[in-house]
Amino acid sequence: MAAHTSQSVAKAAGGDGEDSVAARGRSRRTDSAKRGGLGRALATHWYAWAMVAPVVLVLGVIIGWPLARGVYLSLTDANERNVGRTIGANHIEATYTFVGLDNYADVLADPVFLQRLVWTVVWTVLCVSITFTLGLALANMLNRDFRGRAAYRMALILPWAVPGFVSVFAWRFLFNRDSGILNKILDGGGISAIPWLDDPTWAKFSVVAVNVWLGVPFMMVALLGGLQSIPGELYEAAEMDGATSWQRFRHITLPGLRAVSMTVILLSTIWTFNMFPVIFLLTRGGPGDSTEILVTQAFREAFVASPRDFAGSATWGVLILALLMIFALVYRRSLRKQGEVW
Repeated sequence: MAAHTSQSVAKAAGGDGEDSVAARGRSRRTDSAKRGGLGRALATHWYAWAMVAPVVLVLGVIIGWPLARGVYLSLTDANERNVGRTIGANHIEATYTFVGLDNYADVLADPVFLQRLVWTVVWTVLCVSITFTLGLALANMLNRDFRGRAAYRMALILPWAVPGFVSVFAWRFLFNRDSGILNKILDGGGISAIPWLDDPTWAKFSVVAVNVWLGVPFMMVALLGGLQSIPGELYEAAEMDGATSWQRFRHITLPGLRAVSMTVILLSTIWTFNMFPVIFLLTRGGPGDSTEILVTQAFREAFVASPRDFAGSATWGVLILALLMIFALVYRRSLRKQGEVW
């Protein structure tokens, strides 16, 4: 009986040893398969890697290096007076020093940062919400069959085709208080001239209106593409079941546009948050500083202030990037909670 028991124990021990050896063998085979898989992928898709490599290199030079340089400058006290520069035949070495996070502490403690941040958020929310609403309405209109639809599409896409700075300068002429067409029309109706760009409230209204005018074509085209991807059978079935136009819009159109909507809202938010040309070319941040947003404040620190504060400007830029990254992460997490894969 004892001999039989010892033999069973030995077999069990031998079985455990064989299992562990087999497990180690499988692990080594898995590791080698992974390495082999990577090698096979490189060997199989070498042409794709070769095509992608120049783009990655260019992006690294154009975006990566300036970004790293900006982060570094934000940790120094670099300004116009202590950076390295060449005057004639003489080269002056840089004398700025490393100050750590002092610039961030100074910017975050400055009331100006909160003022700029609040208006930037308000400006972004207003522009994106109005642009999305108008784009969705126009996309629904253009998704129907009617005479002259192609001509309307071309006319509505026109603001997108015109360079942004040309459009802003045209609007600046329209908003001119003395000779602008808008005030001429109002004057013809017996209405006094409106200080479109000279009053803080009207200036904010003007920059929002111009940015919406520039952004609606993109939103309309993107949403129109999403509408055309929704199967028409869904609308026909809902109509046969007695669903009203609002019910079809709410239960078919909006869910069908969810993926497209989430993407265009994110892109529009990032673009609007950093929309430098409209603010700078239309109002120069004025009157006073009433329409200054974060990105124009960063520009002002680097090119308008005296002495030009390169470290301060870099700090504003890094903070803008951090805010947008936080927004993108929160936005992505909220989409995942809603079941959207993005």
